[in-house]
Amino acid sequence: MTETTFAHLDLDERILRALTDVGYEKPTPIQEQSIPKLLEGRDLLGIAQTGTGKTAAFSLPLLQLLADSQRKPKHPSALILAPTRELAIQIFDELKLFGKNMRIRSSCIFGGVGANPQIKLLREGVDIVVATPGRLLDLANQKHIVLDNVSMLVLDEADRLLDMGFIRDVKKIVNMTPRRRQSLLFSATMPKEVVQFAKEILRDPLRVDVSPKQVTVSKIEQRVVMVNNLHKQQALEHILHGETVTRAIVFTRTKHGANKVAKKLMQAGIGADAIHGNKSQNARQRALASFKKGEIWVLVATDIAARGIDIDGVSHVVNQELPHEPESYVHRIGRTGRAGASGVAWSLVDPSERSRLRAIERLIKFEPEQVDLGIKYVTPEAPAGGESRGGSGGGGNRGNAGGRRGGGNRGGGGNRGGGSGGNSGGRSRRRSGGGNSGSGNTGGNSGNRAA
Repeated sequence: MTETTFAHLDLDERILRALTDVGYEKPTPIQEQSIPKLLEGRDLLGIAQTGTGKTAAFSLPLLQLLADSQRKPKHPSALILAPTRELAIQIFDELKLFGKNMRIRSSCIFGGVGANPQIKLLREGVDIVVATPGRLLDLANQKHIVLDNVSMLVLDEADRLLDMGFIRDVKKIVNMTPRRRQSLLFSATMPKEVVQFAKEILRDPLRVDVSPKQVTVSKIEQRVVMVNNLHKQQALEHILHGETVTRAIVFTRTKHGANKVAKKLMQAGIGADAIHGNKSQNARQRALASFKKGEIWVLVATDIAARGIDIDGVSHVVNQELPHEPESYVHRIGRTGRAGASGVAWSLVDPSERSRLRAIERLIKFEPEQVDLGIKYVTPEAPAGGESRGGSGGGGNRGNAGGRRGGGNRGGGGNRGGGSGGNSGGRSRRRSGGGNSGSGNTGGNSGNRAA
């Protein structure tokens, strides 16, 4: 049986050359099923997790269909809506990559940065706009962009768009586009709100479902630690000092919580920074860049930031707090185990969060393994919490684990000097260097902002 290649999908030769240049050879299931029908002009409902290739599934036919379009100032021919700035940038970058041999102009519109450069690009004329709803609606209301020429509308991660409260803005934007258009909606999950919304905007859509029967990615090992909130930071540091942890993302429910956890990790000698909606776009991009380069090895994030994090090599995800919505758990742990790699997802569960854990288990049809970390918890004291933390870091099981991996930094000054060097060698020095980076340039700035 002949394997399907991109050449079998009737794609433009210029697109095929771009795909060859980036090493794309065989389409993923969602690409193979979607691209031919999209080239025929069908509407599409795509049910797929991140990491399945869905961006290329809509980007490639979109580029081909717009190859001969006439560009008009302020009037784009295609609109792609994304829930976060990071995801919008990711889509924009892939469009540039796939369309590099074509005369198609794209722009990326999001908040948190000055609007004037975006307005200038729109005035000059672009074919494709990738946008977050808030900034796009602002510019549309100010007549800097007009959507009556949109022939192709894409809503990516529709469940997150609705979950983040963008439904009214999205409906206003959709109503600004022509009724006769090609519409695509992609979602990792299909709650009833997404089902209803899809019925409203799609016409006789092709349904492509590549979601696994088990909702979470099968190669991710899931573990649960029952631990009260007072001891979660201690448990988190113990996990992060595990031998197999190379790059980790820690999730919290709130922005304040993300800042607090990142600051404590830096104080413990762990290179970390926080990323969430209150940070400026430049600060978020700096944190992501530091994480990708290995200058920090732990990123603390909120759910809103989660969708935009598309970084290979994340070995571990830790849920410092379980999310309010079970679907968010799926998106969180999907940051590891990407591109066929394995990964580990830990969840630190306070007794008050048991109902959230049960809801997650019902959704994923699976009970993660419960693990006893085997450490002696020390309850932080207030206001003299620093003395308690110092005692915890320097002694007991934590101190020993720390010394093995350079985590001796977590203890008092006496432990910093000797415990970590001889046993863990170069790895310890890299970890320590990461900590310096996190608490110096990148992380230090984050800490100042948080304060």
